[in-house]
Amino acid sequence: MLECFYPDEYLDSAYVVDYAGFYKRGYRGIIFDIDNTLVPHGAPADERARALFGDLKSLGFECCLLSNNQRERVEMFNVDIGAHFIEDAHKPSRKGYERAMECMGTTRENTLFVGDQLFTDVYGARRTGLYSVLVKPIHPKEEIQIVLKRYLERIVLYFYKRQLRKKN
Repeated sequence: MLECFYPDEYLDSAYVVDYAGFYKRGYRGIIFDIDNTLVPHGAPADERARALFGDLKSLGFECCLLSNNQRERVEMFNVDIGAHFIEDAHKPSRKGYERAMECMGTTRENTLFVGDQLFTDVYGARRTGLYSVLVKPIHPKEEIQIVLKRYLERIVLYFYKRQLRKKN
């Protein structure tokens, strides 16, 4: 029952994902959440984010930012990134993920998603049929509705980790 929330991978950070490995495996598009995935909530793109997107473009990836935030927030982050973006995405609705793939010219088979929340990011990616990478939140300061969801996420992650141990 909880498997619909399980990511394909769970990593410490969006900055440790083996993007070159994904490219070698045929992936060509990456959809990213912004807040607490790439930068702390509400922060502009920092040097690390700018370097990441530069590296991804040089590898040959198309990238799209998919956020439930309003346009001003997403544009402010994207100024130095230059990626495709979709604001007010209503994650976990599949529509935003599908629009992101349209923008990038990619398919479910060659697109992956990177985000920090199970119930919006990962669940939406899984519903859309995308490979999903869950990363740990960058910063503990979050909006109250997200703080509440984090308690439920801990329960899901407990069972996810238990299932991984059984497989190994």
